[in-house]
Amino acid sequence: MQAYPYLGFGLGLRPDHYQSVLEGKPQVDWFEILSENYMVPGGKPLHFLDRIVERYPVVMHGVSLSVGSTDPLDKHYLDALKTLADRAHPLWVSDHLCWTGVNGLNMHDLLPLPYTEEALTHVAQRVRRVQEHIERPFLLENVSTYLTYEHSAMSEWDFLRGVSEEADCGILLDINNIYVSAFNHGFDPAHYLAGIPPERVAQFHLAGHTNRGDCIIDTHDHPIVDPVWRLYEDALRRFGPVSTMIERDADIPPLDELLAELSVARELARGIHAAEATEEVFS
Repeated sequence: MQAYPYLGFGLGLRPDHYQSVLEGKPQVDWFEILSENYMVPGGKPLHFLDRIVERYPVVMHGVSLSVGSTDPLDKHYLDALKTLADRAHPLWVSDHLCWTGVNGLNMHDLLPLPYTEEALTHVAQRVRRVQEHIERPFLLENVSTYLTYEHSAMSEWDFLRGVSEEADCGILLDINNIYVSAFNHGFDPAHYLAGIPPERVAQFHLAGHTNRGDCIIDTHDHPIVDPVWRLYEDALRRFGPVSTMIERDADIPPLDELLAELSVARELARGIHAAEATEEVFS
C-alpha cells in the first residue's frame, strides 16, 4: 500500500491569488491545483503554475474524471491529466467518488452513486486503470450528497472504504462534505469517521457551505463553521497528522483572510497532537 507524505497545511490555488502568492511568498506549506484549469496548452494559468511549483509542493485535484459513470473512461482526458502531472510533479492526484454524466453528456455536477457491491467493483476497477495510466498515487474524495438510492446496500463510508481497499488507492476525506451529508441524511458523522481506515487517508479538505435550514449545500463560498471545526478535531484524533487544506471557490476573499483561517486549522492540530503526546508520556 502507498505511503503518503505529510505536507502540513495548504490552500486551494485560485487565479485571484496568483500575484499574492508570487509576490508575498505566504506561509503556506503546499497548494492544491484544480486539474482542469491547467489542462489546455499555453496561456497564463500554466505560466503562473510553472512559477508556483518551483516554490511550493502541489497536488492535483479534478472534477471531471466521472469514475463512477458507465461510460468508458475518457482517454483524452486521462492523457491530458498525465501530461499535466508530468509537468507539475504533484505528490498525488485526486478526484471525486461520483459520476458526472452518461452517454457523453456532462452534467457538470458531482452525482452520488448507489452503494452496492456491483458499483463498488465497477469503480475499483476503473480507479486501478486510472492509477496505471497516470503513474501516480490517486485519491478518491467523498462528495456532499442530497439524495440516496433505494438499492444502496451499505453506508457511504463502507462503500468508500471498500473501493479504496479493492483499488488500493488513497482517500481524500472532505470534513465539510461529511458534515453536510450527515445533516442532509440524518446520520452521525462520528460513524463516518469510525468507518474509514486511517492508513488510507492522505488528505483532508475543509470548506464552508450554505445552510438553508432544512438542507445544507456545499457551496465553498463561506468561512468554515464551528461544527465543521469540531468534526475536524475529531478527525485529527482518529487519523493523526494528515495534510490539510482549505477550499474556497466563490466569494473568494483576500489571501490574508484564508491564511488566517488556515492558521486556525494549524493551531487546532497542534493542540490536539500535543495533548495526545502528553497522554502517551504519562500513560
